[in-house]
Amino acid sequence: MTKDVIALTPKMPDTWALLAGLYAGGPEAAVTAGSQGAVLRLCAPDGRPLVSVEAPQLVQVPGEAERLLGRDMPVPFWWTEARASGAVPGAERLAASVCGRLALLLGGGIWPEPAASTEVVDMPAAVAPDDGQPVVDVLTDTTSVVLADRPVLALTTWLSEVLRGTSETDRALQIVTPPHVRLSAPARATLLQVPNRWVVQDPAQGYYDGLSGTVLRWQDGTFTPALGADGTASVAEAFGRTCPTGDRQLVVAFRTTLPAHEDVVLGEALEAAWRALTGSAPAGWGTAEPVNLPWSPRRLTDLARDRAPEPTHLLVTGHPGRPALAWIRITRTTAGVEQDLTLTLGYGEGEEPPLEAVGPLAETLVVEHGLTTMLASVRRASRDLTTPPVLQAPPVPVAFTLGARDVRGIGLTHARRPPVEVRPVVLGPAAEPALHYPLGDGSDAGALIGLRRLAAHLRAGVPGTGPGRPEA
Repeated sequence: MTKDVIALTPKMPDTWALLAGLYAGGPEAAVTAGSQGAVLRLCAPDGRPLVSVEAPQLVQVPGEAERLLGRDMPVPFWWTEARASGAVPGAERLAASVCGRLALLLGGGIWPEPAASTEVVDMPAAVAPDDGQPVVDVLTDTTSVVLADRPVLALTTWLSEVLRGTSETDRALQIVTPPHVRLSAPARATLLQVPNRWVVQDPAQGYYDGLSGTVLRWQDGTFTPALGADGTASVAEAFGRTCPTGDRQLVVAFRTTLPAHEDVVLGEALEAAWRALTGSAPAGWGTAEPVNLPWSPRRLTDLARDRAPEPTHLLVTGHPGRPALAWIRITRTTAGVEQDLTLTLGYGEGEEPPLEAVGPLAETLVVEHGLTTMLASVRRASRDLTTPPVLQAPPVPVAFTLGARDVRGIGLTHARRPPVEVRPVVLGPAAEPALHYPLGDGSDAGALIGLRRLAAHLRAGVPGTGPGRPEA
């Protein structure tokens, strides 16, 4: 039985409904809270966490249940997720009963359907005490290990709490999945960060890293590369079993800097990019998956302002007809309010990414939204924006844009004369120009070399860098 169970209900799980669900653990079970109440933990009498239950989320963004679970669900609906500890036998039956009781009281159903149950599950006391960590399957001095088996491993509220807990205790997060599990784009970005790791079970070679292919072994309480006699790591055969695909992704990564005024509105640059590339605004935003709030730059700005001076990390999604996801990091710096944004859009075979819109978008961002830099790339990857545990082709650059501030720092004459077959286009006002460098149509991997040469040329123009001087 799966350890992850989700109740999808048309009605809000109020206090009484949640209590009815939690009493699936019997009268001796205890409830604790973490993440300021965002995650509840159902614990054994001795305090050992058995099941974590995320606070119910009202999902108002169409297509999220389909994107993450492969299940259609009309909006609005409530998403309540429970996860069983793999360290306690039978805890998965308790998670299923918690969600089954919610669906019985409120209507709707649960995912996966075969897990549905409403039984009382009396759990024996566990031998390990409560360590204050979220529900994980293996906890060592260096690593938190989570076992997951769902169509798409997403950056849920629970996973965000696990990341917070591992960071605070100087542990690595390692998520172990079967080979059919795919990562959502936000989860992939998270697991790319050292020391986190995606561990894939491989019948032939045991385990391997789902993002690098490195064969792994369990040693000293963590998964580490399995080194051969010559001291080098090997790549799992399964990682190289890729199938040719006509799917592509357009990736637009850019940074903007806005003055730190009280009337500044964040998210408008992302909306401009979304409209330029899809013809419509984003559908929704949130702090985790599923993305649950209708798109609103004003509300997004209010949240970032409330969290300042701490950085704010947000997710944004599009309408079901065009797969699109973005993540934003908002920080307050001496230059103002900076937004680091990555927008990824998916295209199937026979669909063409709108590369002709990249240049006009760059000009809009320069003139209206304080663009600092922008890099647009195309890569061969799944239209649905998920990542399987196989070798992925690198993105091929399409265009690079340098904002007016950096052009001024490098020097316009130097920046306009790159050592590549590129003629930059001047954007914005003549007194404070930005430069846009077309690099290709995303089909020639040689553009990667051109981008590296361009970047080296631009760095050489920055005072204090270049040959014989420290790198910026």
